[in-house]
Amino acid sequence: MPRRNADTREDIRAVAMELFAENGFEQTSLRQIAERLGITKAALYYHYPSKDELLSELARPMVDDLGAYVAHARDAGPGDAPDLLRRYLELCHRHRLLLQSVLREPAVLAKLGVLTAVLQRRLEVDRALVGSDRPTDRVRAIIAFGGLQDCVVLMGDERLETYADAAVESALRALAPPR
Repeated sequence: MPRRNADTREDIRAVAMELFAENGFEQTSLRQIAERLGITKAALYYHYPSKDELLSELARPMVDDLGAYVAHARDAGPGDAPDLLRRYLELCHRHRLLLQSVLREPAVLAKLGVLTAVLQRRLEVDRALVGSDRPTDRVRAIIAFGGLQDCVVLMGDERLETYADAAVESALRALAPPR
């Protein structure tokens, strides 16, 4: 039975994300992706005419998830911080390979406009959580969310449940106003 186009595209995205996370976007060629998949470069070009288009499609789910998260965070109340932080940690964990790529080569994602979209969503998340634009409040949100992102990236393939509680507790402490 022949493979469906959707399956092939999904396989291409999965292998590309692995290679981008391992080697970086600039250092990964479409030829390497095709070789790892066992397909021709022409077959890869049929599905993705450029590496930039492939990366944009890889980033879209995270940008969409961040948009949905922001909408949820805006509707949350002041007592919802633990849940919001855990959801953010889970979101980052789902997209950890992309986050690893972002940290490795932010200029690539900036060139495609992806980094701008992700950073804009992050600013909205920060504001939604602290409900303020005061620099001192925003700093605490930046530290809390940035810490969760970094935690996911640096923990690598560690199972989320092994560190989620500690990560959320630490982020909550970062959000707490000074005494």
